[in-house]
Amino acid sequence: MSDGLSDGVQAQSDRALADLIHRLEIDGISKSGMTQAVTHRSYCAEHPGTASNERLEFLGDSILGLVVGKYIFETFSAFEEGELTKLRAAVVSSHNLSKVARSIGLGQILLLGRGEEASGGREKNSILSDTLEAVMGIVYLELGFSASQRLILSLIMPEIEAHAHGPGYSDFKSRLQELLAQISMPPPVYDVGWSGPDHARLFEAVVSVDGRILGSGTGSSKKLSEQRAAENALDFLATANGNYSDQGK
Repeated sequence: MSDGLSDGVQAQSDRALADLIHRLEIDGISKSGMTQAVTHRSYCAEHPGTASNERLEFLGDSILGLVVGKYIFETFSAFEEGELTKLRAAVVSSHNLSKVARSIGLGQILLLGRGEEASGGREKNSILSDTLEAVMGIVYLELGFSASQRLILSLIMPEIEAHAHGPGYSDFKSRLQELLAQISMPPPVYDVGWSGPDHARLFEAVVSVDGRILGSGTGSSKKLSEQRAAENALDFLATANGNYSDQGK
């Protein structure tokens, strides 16, 4: 990966880099490009002529914002602009990205200067999140937008779902009940079932009004499945433009 490493350490680093490329399913990426993506500026200070990952980080940050923004815009149609902004900010935060970086072992292949290494740089949120963005940047440069979008969503989608349905975001059940009251309809009724073993139950909720099903949703808890059912019901009502009374039971 770099000069200044013993042959044994060099081989181990190369194997770790190749393993990460394989696990991320970006096998078309160049070794030189990926090496730059994991090179911190502190390493460059000790190895003149080596390019850091800072420019790639800048590019990756832009691609990440676009992909996440597009995904949540298309997925959460009931969210207002402020909620979309809040969700995107939470998902692309340094804290959140560093969690993702740790989950794929990115810290283990960082190229750091001796001082940064000694101060625990491999575990610093800022370095981990910046490096993850640099990886996204080099994937975009070498493999194109589709590949970078696929990588980003594969890594970030679980975080998007967790934040979007967590505390502080839309209470879709309350929204649905308020909307139905505004148009003089009775309150919604939720029917929840579950399947799977006790340690991995999957709940499925169906929401109806006057016996007419408006939406359904699944989740790892009764509350989450009801929220998703209410969200889908709101989407359905928005699509129906209020003319849902003629929809079949």
